[in-house]
Amino acid sequence: MNTVDLRSDTVTRPTPAMRAAMMAAPLGDDVFGDDPSVNALQDKIAALTGKDAALFMASGTQSNLCAMLAHCERGDEYIVGQNAHTYRYEGGGAAVLGSIQPQPLAQNATGQMQLADIAAAIKPDDPHFARTRLLCLENTWNGHPMPAEYL
Repeated sequence: MNTVDLRSDTVTRPTPAMRAAMMAAPLGDDVFGDDPSVNALQDKIAALTGKDAALFMASGTQSNLCAMLAHCERGDEYIVGQNAHTYRYEGGGAAVLGSIQPQPLAQNATGQMQLADIAAAIKPDDPHFARTRLLCLENTWNGHPMPAEYL
């Protein structure tokens, strides 16, 4: 039995069947919207999630950055765990590419930040402060789902 390691998009290795499917997949140019595999995947995900559309992204890092850029403007800030991927492991993309300032908070062993710490980190509506615009939470922590009641 082949095991597929889904801990990260960087450790997953395709099985021989996956490689064969990739080699046989019809190709097109995604920039022009004519890649049938990407279009089918996006359509399927949109239908599964009940959304009008979906967008394929090649990595979690790209997805996280695009999400932050979609929610924040230059000079805004996002609240994030001090060990979260969007803060610690993604090259400072939000700050470098989006001019979005992180406000890192302490996390416990399960990746959770204290709700009181989150509330205290939200900046007042004052032009002297970066506008707190987003709370970044990871839906899994070290391979374990974040509890729904916390989220």
